[in-house]
Amino acid sequence: MPPPDATAPHFAARWAALKNIPPFLRMVWHASASLTLTMIVLRLMRAVMPVAMLWVGKLIIDQVVRLSSLPDHPVTLSGWWDSGLATGLFWLVIAELALALAQDILGRLVSYTDSLLQEKLVIDISIRLMDHAAGLDLANFEDAAFQDRLDRARRQTMGRIPLVNQIMQQMQDLVTVGSFAIGLLVYNPWLVVLLALALVPSLFGEMHFNAQTYALNHRRAPDRRERDYLRMIGASAETAKEVKIFGLSPFLRDRYLTLARRFYVENRAIQRRQLTAMAALTGMGTLAYYGAFLWIIANALTGELTLGDLTFLSGSFLRLRGLLEGLLTSFSAMAGQAMYLDDLFEFFTSVPAIASASDAWPIPTPITQGFTFEKVGFRYPGRDDWAIRGMSFDLKAGETVALVGENGAGKTTIVKLLARLYDPDEGRILLDGRDLRDYDLDELRGTVGVIFQDFVRYAVTASENIAIGRIEARDDRPRIVAAAKRSLADQVIAQLPQGYDQMVGKRFSKGLDLSGGEWQKLAIARAYMRDAQLLILDEPTAALDARAEYEIFRRFKDLTQGRTALLISHRFSSVRMADRIIVLEKGRVDSQGTHDGLLAIDGRYRELFDLQAQGYR
Repeated sequence: MPPPDATAPHFAARWAALKNIPPFLRMVWHASASLTLTMIVLRLMRAVMPVAMLWVGKLIIDQVVRLSSLPDHPVTLSGWWDSGLATGLFWLVIAELALALAQDILGRLVSYTDSLLQEKLVIDISIRLMDHAAGLDLANFEDAAFQDRLDRARRQTMGRIPLVNQIMQQMQDLVTVGSFAIGLLVYNPWLVVLLALALVPSLFGEMHFNAQTYALNHRRAPDRRERDYLRMIGASAETAKEVKIFGLSPFLRDRYLTLARRFYVENRAIQRRQLTAMAALTGMGTLAYYGAFLWIIANALTGELTLGDLTFLSGSFLRLRGLLEGLLTSFSAMAGQAMYLDDLFEFFTSVPAIASASDAWPIPTPITQGFTFEKVGFRYPGRDDWAIRGMSFDLKAGETVALVGENGAGKTTIVKLLARLYDPDEGRILLDGRDLRDYDLDELRGTVGVIFQDFVRYAVTASENIAIGRIEARDDRPRIVAAAKRSLADQVIAQLPQGYDQMVGKRFSKGLDLSGGEWQKLAIARAYMRDAQLLILDEPTAALDARAEYEIFRRFKDLTQGRTALLISHRFSSVRMADRIIVLEKGRVDSQGTHDGLLAIDGRYRELFDLQAQGYR
């Protein structure tokens, strides 16, 4: 295990990270230009309030000292009022009261505006992240390194939001510092210089430890994902049965605890070093402050400064010291936050390898010839072995074809290539005689309806679960009902208390969970809802009994008349109804033909059929 600071960025990298601030501010402006502008104006107004109030306070004190030293001055309040001598003092007090009230109101307005702006930014960045992720390749999501980047980017969606307030507060404090500094410079420029020099070591100290923390968090992203995963499956409705039956809780708890303790030890090491170093560095600032404070007191005692000057200077110096210290710390923290923004912007630089060409062709409607695989070869990213190779076959328009083969034979890979979730590494796939890559990608996927074995169980209503097949038609209830009838999901929905409007799944309190077979009928209804030219069922009926699967495939065959259909199943009683069966073996086409024709020859199909038949005897 390398030490926590083994990969800590050097100072140049930390300063370079500030390049992320302008694009981040553009994101803030894009989220809400009006709120951003309002926030700037409010903070600028608030920035000058402290020095204005302190200056008015100095004038009040000097006025009180001057009036109290007048010979024969009034000794009662009514006397002062009647003499008119206190009129100026009265208006100064009113001015300070007005400033105090304005400062309170501005503070509340700033908090209100900041809250709205941050919420707007969360929404805007989240939408951008979702939209960008939707355009990336499936290969990205099946890559562990990309999952780490996505995890870090997702965390920045919320984690960097306080940076908005931090930047705005720093802008406000800079204006306040400038106004206080002008006042101090009038009296003695060395006060500001001494204070600034004393605080510089703190700046570099904060930047150093922020960089170490960032490097540590960046390095352990995979371990953090594992820790979060262990915490999730250790207390999850989806895993509760197996955790209890197999007694997994101690194993999961101990593994989680090992990672959590490692994180704790690493964090503690950095914090201990930071505690020691920063205590020494901030002590320098304290010494500088009291040195300057002694100068102010000495000059007041010698009469070079008035009592009002003493109040103004001591107050200004105290506020300025706190502001500068806060600015340097905040600037260092902002540089650290900016490094984390690299994770977000790096994610947005990811581009899909599979995309439509600028001169993409529209999908033919209807498809007249069908799909052709010409010596297609494909390897999954990061793998040396071929998933399929030398694959050649036709899927004719209007034909129902079944793919048969053992696990790993390449059945699901073919489906992914047809939908262009991946592109071949060798050979090509044709649609009506033209390379699949020549067509518009969105149109292609819109014309293909696929239900995978590992379909998603969405925690939405039954109606919406079906409408996911063609989500833009989610308000078309007759179409949803028709799709449900085709997949036999209407029988499931008829048993639900709220019918099509019933929330399904266990995630939310009002949801009702379904059996595996019931979920599959909803999922299959999505394929009918899509009303695509090519319908694919990739083993989505694995949780159904043989009778139910046969009934669904029989209806599938009837309901896809005139359409191109591809079905994958391990049950030979179901695939026998296909017009043609293609037998796959180790990523290649072993044989193809009708059920009866394949049984008539001594080949792989008959071998698999006999093995399954023995299981039913």
